[in-house]
Amino acid sequence: MDVERIIDDIEQLEEMFEAADIRPLSANDISAANRRHDEKLASSPWFRIWQDFGVCCRTESPVLRLPETYTSFNRLSSVPK
Repeated sequence: MDVERIIDDIEQLEEMFEAADIRPLSANDISAANRRHDEKLASSPWFRIWQDFGVCCRTESPVLRLPETYTSFNRLSSVPK
């Protein structure tokens, strides 16, 4: 077994994987990255506030998601007396 050749092969593989991926990101790549990011931060109260109020820098259309208790309150308060 040629130990030096194996070491050289390992070093070449390490260099290949250290190189940056220069391919452009597709819409699916960005969507998947955003989804993984959201799942990773889902337990953060700050992130939930960010999501609830629609503060966003993404290119997707913003969606205002109000908690059910808030929408129920608004329905009750808009009823004429």
